[in-house]
Amino acid sequence: MRTITLKALHSIWMKLSSNKSNINNWQSKTAGYRHFLLVACSFLFIFILSACQPKPGIYIQKLKNQHYRLMVGGKPYIVKGVCYNPIPIGSNHEYDWWSDPSKPWIVDGKLMKEMGVNTIRLYQSHDNPDEVRQVIRDLYNLYGIRTFLGDWLGFWEYPCPFYGDKKFQDKVKKQVLEMVSLYREEPGIVGWILGNENNYSCLGHVNPWSSPEVDSEPDPQKQKKMRAQIYYSFVNDISKEIHKIDPRHLVGLGNGELVGLDSANKFCQDVDFVACIIYRGRTFGNLFKSLRMTFDKPVLLAEFGADCYDAYLKKEDQDMQAFFLQSQWSQIYENLADNKAGEGNCLGGTVFEWTDEWWKHNPDNPEGWKVHDTESGWSNGSYYFDIRAEKGMNMNEEWFGIVALGHELGNAAPAGGQDMNKRIPRKAYYVIREFWKNPVAKKARGKKN
Repeated sequence: MRTITLKALHSIWMKLSSNKSNINNWQSKTAGYRHFLLVACSFLFIFILSACQPKPGIYIQKLKNQHYRLMVGGKPYIVKGVCYNPIPIGSNHEYDWWSDPSKPWIVDGKLMKEMGVNTIRLYQSHDNPDEVRQVIRDLYNLYGIRTFLGDWLGFWEYPCPFYGDKKFQDKVKKQVLEMVSLYREEPGIVGWILGNENNYSCLGHVNPWSSPEVDSEPDPQKQKKMRAQIYYSFVNDISKEIHKIDPRHLVGLGNGELVGLDSANKFCQDVDFVACIIYRGRTFGNLFKSLRMTFDKPVLLAEFGADCYDAYLKKEDQDMQAFFLQSQWSQIYENLADNKAGEGNCLGGTVFEWTDEWWKHNPDNPEGWKVHDTESGWSNGSYYFDIRAEKGMNMNEEWFGIVALGHELGNAAPAGGQDMNKRIPRKAYYVIREFWKNPVAKKARGKKN
């Protein structure tokens, strides 16, 4: 419509301009009418331009029933994603996979597309913008896979993240806004996720921090609330600044469980959604309803999953992992927009994680990175099949991948690259793939399939 109308206006103008003598004659007789016509055309032109301005390419639509729906390119979009960090066997988290000549994302992207993955989550960008763009573009152009790009917000700074310090805040904010400025024009970007489980630092559980203001308060409970106010206000400030320079993408608050969201409700209203990190076994319990009551924002399950090692029987158990993941995805679908069975506030999820990480149990010991360690690192009774393991230690950080890594080099790399560790899809890969094809939300049963 816009093109046709503009062509019509142009045609009128050209006809008026084509015969100078006729125009002069017409002007002398009907100057007032000509002036009126030009003014009317100008107003019409401005009206058409404003009316035809495209809506933001990616936004969250709030429906009449108060459900939330993610829209991408004018169509509803369910995030069917994975957390992505392709560290090869024998390396740790410091490995620069962005510069890997094997381009692991090319091989992984093909497998992801065959599974039905449409989104990945990257926790942090990289120092080399060209390499980051290459990854985002390759995944999107070759496989149609979009990206949530994140920032740790200085969470792992030594000796701690000084969220109560203005200089620290300014440094982190500058880093985040530079990231947004660099990649906001990339068609593959869905949005930005700020932090991960940083809220736990307000409680003093992980990477504790304080400030003179907080230290002057003698009540430990009030100190926690003060730290939460400082942290969530800081995230909100970053979110507002992002929206100023990039109104076309979403900003998410990376949050461990629902902890601290009562404070976020007061001090962090400018984020678009909650990117929740949660491990509750086969269901998410009351998460969706609680979020409605505490902090009424849509939620992306930005990190969830199940490991593939039975710590009690001391063996790999692909059935166990597939059971938990299928149940979790069923709950996600129950709580999508327009599903009467749920709260309608879920946008989808990104499973933790795509491939196993062999370095996690011994992050400082290079010899340990070559061994797929079976010693559990923590306990979680919600994953009840192997909770009878010694001391209840049943969660194995090195076994969360829905794709296993083989010692052998079994995947051909792109031209110029080297072969990489063989990718071996587990049962969960196929179970989730089939669920996405026919996503019938069913109540999870209390036993493995």
